[in-house]
Amino acid sequence: MKVQTETKTYSIYVEENASLRIKEVLHSFHKNVSKILIVTDSNVAPLYLEKVSNLVQEYNPIQYILPNGENAKSFEHFYELQTYALEMGLDRNSLIIALGGGVVGDIAGFVAATFMRGIRFIQMPTTLLAHDSAVGGKVAINHPLGKNMIGAFYQPEAVIYDTDFLKSLPESEIRSGFAEVLKHSVIRDSDFYNWIESNITELSQMEGSNLVKCIEKGISIKASIVSNDEKENGIRAILNFGHTVGHAIEKNCGYGKMTHGDAVAFGMLVAAKISERINGFANFSQLSDVISRFNYPSKIPTNISIEQILKSMKKDKKSQNGHIHMVLIKKFGEVYVQPVSDEIIRETLVYFLPE
Repeated sequence: MKVQTETKTYSIYVEENASLRIKEVLHSFHKNVSKILIVTDSNVAPLYLEKVSNLVQEYNPIQYILPNGENAKSFEHFYELQTYALEMGLDRNSLIIALGGGVVGDIAGFVAATFMRGIRFIQMPTTLLAHDSAVGGKVAINHPLGKNMIGAFYQPEAVIYDTDFLKSLPESEIRSGFAEVLKHSVIRDSDFYNWIESNITELSQMEGSNLVKCIEKGISIKASIVSNDEKENGIRAILNFGHTVGHAIEKNCGYGKMTHGDAVAFGMLVAAKISERINGFANFSQLSDVISRFNYPSKIPTNISIEQILKSMKKDKKSQNGHIHMVLIKKFGEVYVQPVSDEIIRETLVYFLPE
């Protein structure tokens, strides 16, 4: 597939052994690559770092291993990565390979965007969740006051999605990534949503042709939206469906305590319930039933208050002058952004309090 934005056009490869395409991609560049830095994490490194290093051995690659988890997207690790790149002599013709899930892709991409005012990077996702985060050029680190608050729009040179890398994922990671697949179907493709409802009744079915279909559909929906709105000045905002509440839950749980997908799935439930109240969305129960199949959380964690969630939502990037804007559903395949009052959000969140 291709992503075409105002600033760049690049390819996305999705297939078994797609990692073998890395040489082809590197040799296609107009400017030679002087040095390669592979950024990965402590979970991925023992599995795939040696394989990828061997594939780019002619560039004498160097490696940097982050700790696994959301906490790696911090100022401290960002600074350490920049220091390492300087110490190892990377220059403007160097390239970073982000080998890992969304966390690795976000921080490695942000380092690439800012090192010497920007060097090239390639996304090599190793999780289902990264089918979303690796495409579209959003790169960032977290701040204690909010997720992904410091970052940039910076497109990769390519996305190389080797489906073999997904075979080592635990069920919790498949579930986390599947939430974003479900999100893409809800916001843009009712036929795909209906296919999911009929064909994916449990996570064990996310393999083989089903897995490839979900990845390809999710990426194609994301790519079509990003191509029309690279820097989220319009339609791209719909990709945040479920994220306004989801990010608030992640922050207040403590980054890494709840998976991103679990938080987003819960956020979709809240957004659907608000949609039911505001515009008469008729399928809240249907969406709730689908989400419950996969054991996503359906209640606010007991250690988080409604006021904490509301306060964090006001710091969301879509909020304007303290007014919360949310992505709401008209019907499956059609969503829109609208300001929502504190009162409606409070009253809706009461519905999701634990018994």
